Amino acid sequence: MLLLLVQHLVLIAGQDISGYHRHHHPLHDSLQTDRAALLAFKMAISSDPISTLANWNESTDVCDFTGVRCNKYHHRVVNLSLVDTELEGLLSPILTNLTRLRVLELPNNHLYGILPPELSSLRHLHTLKLEGNNFHGQIPDCFYFLSDLSHLALMGNNFTGTIPPSLFSNCTSLLSVDLSQNSLIGRIPPEIGNCTFLWNLNLYNNQFTGEIPVSLANVTAMYNLDVECNHLSGELPSDTIGKLPELVYLHLSYNNMVSHDLNTDLEPFFTALTNCTSLRELEMAGMGLGGRLPSSIGRVSAKLRTVLLQENQIFGSIPPDLAKLSRLLLLNLTSNLLNETISAEISQLQQLQQLFLSHNSFAGEIPASFGHFPHLGLLDLSNNRFSGNIPESLGNLVQIKSLFLNNNLLSGKIPPTLGHCADLYKLDLSYNRLTGNIPSEISGLREIRIFLNLSHNRLEGPLPIELSKLENVQEIDLSSNNLSGPIFVQISSCIALRMINFSNNSLEGQLPESLGELRNLEALDVSNNSLSGTIPTSFSKMHSLNFLNLSYNNFAGMIPSEGMFGSITILSFLGNPHLCGVVHETERKSPPEVIPNFPRITYKELSDATGGFDEQRLVGSGGYGRVYKGVLHDGTPIAVKAPEVKKMSEVAIGELIELGILCTQESPSTRPAMLDAADDLDRLKRYLSGDTTATFASSLGISSSTLGDD
Repeated sequence: MLLLLVQHLVLIAGQDISGYHRHHHPLHDSLQTDRAALLAFKMAISSDPISTLANWNESTDVCDFTGVRCNKYHHRVVNLSLVDTELEGLLSPILTNLTRLRVLELPNNHLYGILPPELSSLRHLHTLKLEGNNFHGQIPDCFYFLSDLSHLALMGNNFTGTIPPSLFSNCTSLLSVDLSQNSLIGRIPPEIGNCTFLWNLNLYNNQFTGEIPVSLANVTAMYNLDVECNHLSGELPSDTIGKLPELVYLHLSYNNMVSHDLNTDLEPFFTALTNCTSLRELEMAGMGLGGRLPSSIGRVSAKLRTVLLQENQIFGSIPPDLAKLSRLLLLNLTSNLLNETISAEISQLQQLQQLFLSHNSFAGEIPASFGHFPHLGLLDLSNNRFSGNIPESLGNLVQIKSLFLNNNLLSGKIPPTLGHCADLYKLDLSYNRLTGNIPSEISGLREIRIFLNLSHNRLEGPLPIELSKLENVQEIDLSSNNLSGPIFVQISSCIALRMINFSNNSLEGQLPESLGELRNLEALDVSNNSLSGTIPTSFSKMHSLNFLNLSYNNFAGMIPSEGMFGSITILSFLGNPHLCGVVHETERKSPPEVIPNFPRITYKELSDATGGFDEQRLVGSGGYGRVYKGVLHDGTPIAVKAPEVKKMSEVAIGELIELGILCTQESPSTRPAMLDAADDLDRLKRYLSGDTTATFASSLGISSSTLGDD
C-alpha cells in the first residue's frame, strides 16, 4: 500500500511541473509524464545488482535513460527494453502512463507478482516480452484491448489458468506467441484461427488438454508449431497440418495423441505432411503412436533434416522410400516394434549424421551399405537381433565418433578395418557372440577417449599389447571372454584410464607394478582369472582407486596395509587361499558394477516416473540423500537418488568444470583438441536449450559403460 502511495505521489509530482511540452503536446501526454512513470517503475524495483537504472534520475534526459528509446522528435517514450539485467521487484502498473509505448521488453530478469491488468491500456503496444521472470497468476483477460499486439512472449514464468479466448479474438495481428514453460491448463482456444498471420506458436511444457483446434488450418503462414510435453489428445491433426504449407518446425512429442483408425494407421498423417514442402524438423516422440511407418514418409519435404519417432509403438520394417530424404541428419526410431530386416536403400541417405535404431527387433545381417555414410558420426544398432559378421565396410566411417552394436547376436571376428575409425570416442561390441583374437589394428583407435567395451563375447588369445597405444581411453571392459596370457606391463601408457575390467577370463601371470602409475584409476576388477604372485606394492600409492576386486585368483603373500588397503574389506580377496594379512571384516558399501548398457534417462523421464518427485513416493532419506521410487514409461521400476537429479544449470556447471580440468592436463595426450572441446560445448548448449537428443553428459563424461554409483 505504501509503495503504491509513493508511486502515486511521484506521478503527481511529475504532473505538477507546469509548462513542459513540445510541439503543443498536452501536459498529461508529455515526456515529463513518461519520466514520472519510469521513475515510479524504478521505485518498484527492489534490487538492481548491476546498476542498470543508475542514470534514471532527474538530471538525465529521459530519452537517455538506459533501455529507453523515444520517438523521432523525442516527444514520447516508445520503447522500454531491459534484457538480462537481473532486476528484481514488482512490475509497476504506472507504466501504463507511457501511453505511446510500442515495445515493452523485460525478459530474463527476476520480476514477480501478477501482470497488472492496467497494461491493457497501452493501446499502441505491439511487442510484449516478459519471458524468463517469476510472474504468476492468470494471463489478464483484458489483454484483448491490445489490438495492435504482434509479439507476445511470456514463456518461463509461473502462469496458471487458461488462455483467454478473447486474446485471439481481438488481437488478430499476432505474429508470434510464446507461452511455453508455464502451468497453463485447458484447451487451446479455437479462436486462435482468427490470427491468420501467426507464424510462431510455442506452447510446450504446459498442461493443455483436448485436441489441436482445427481452426489452425486458417493460419496458413505458420512456420513453427511446438506443443510438446502437454496432455493433448485425439487423432493426429492430419487435416489441419496438411493446410500449413509454410510449416518448417513441427514438434508434437510427449502428448497423448493417437494415429488414425484407433491408433493403427500413420498413412493419413504422413500423406498430409507431404504438403509441408519446407518441413525441416518432425518430432513425434513418446506418444505411443501405432501403425507401420508408411512409404509416404519418403515424399515429405526434401528439406527434412530431423525425424524423432522414438518411444512409440510403430511396427514393421523401414520403408525403402525413406532413402529419398537426402538431407536427413538425425533419424531416431528407438523403442518401437520394428521387426524386419533393414532395406538397403537406407544407404542412400548420404547426408545422414546420426542413426539411432536401438531397442527394436531388427534381424538379419547388418547391411554392408551402412559403411557408405560419409558424414555419419553416430551409429546405434544396439539391443536388436542382428546376426552374422560385423561388416568390414564399417571401417569406412572415418568421421564416426560413437559405434554401438552391443546386445545383438553378432558372431565372427572383430574386423581389423575398425582400426581405421581414427576419430572414434566410444566403441561398444559387448553382449554378442564374437570370436577370435582382438585384432592388433585396434591400435588405430588412438582418439578413443571414453570407453572400449568388448565384454561378454567369446574372444580368445592374449591381450594385445597394442591396447597400450590408447592413451586417452577412460574405460576398458574386456570381461567375460576367454582371453589368456599376462597383463602387459605397458598398460601404464593408458594414462587416462579410470576403469579396467578384465574379470572372468583366463589371464595368467603377475599383476604388473606399472598399474600403480595409473593416477586416475578408480576401479580395477581382475576377479575370476588365474593370476598369481604378490599384490603390487605400488597400489598403496593409488589415491584415486576406490574399488578393487582381486578375488578368485592364485595370489599369495602379504596383503599391503598402507594407502587404500587400510579401508578395504575381505570381499576384495575372496578365493585366494595363499594370501595373508589383516583386512576389515565390516561391510563396506556395495562395489560399483560395470553396467554395459547404462540407460540415458532425461530429467523429464525421471520426473514423470516419480510423479514430479512426489513426497508420497519417498522411500528413504539420510546422509545418502533422498530416494524416490518410480516406474519408467516402459514399465521398468526405478529408484532415483535425489542428489543425482540435477537442474540443467547444475549439470552444465559440472560439465564445464570437467571440461576445464581436462583442458588443463599437463600431458598433451590427455588434453582434448580444440575441435573436441567445441563439440562438447555445442552439445551442452543444445542440452540447455532443450534438445531431447542431448544427454546430461557430454562426450567427456558419463558413458554407456560406466561405473555404477551406490
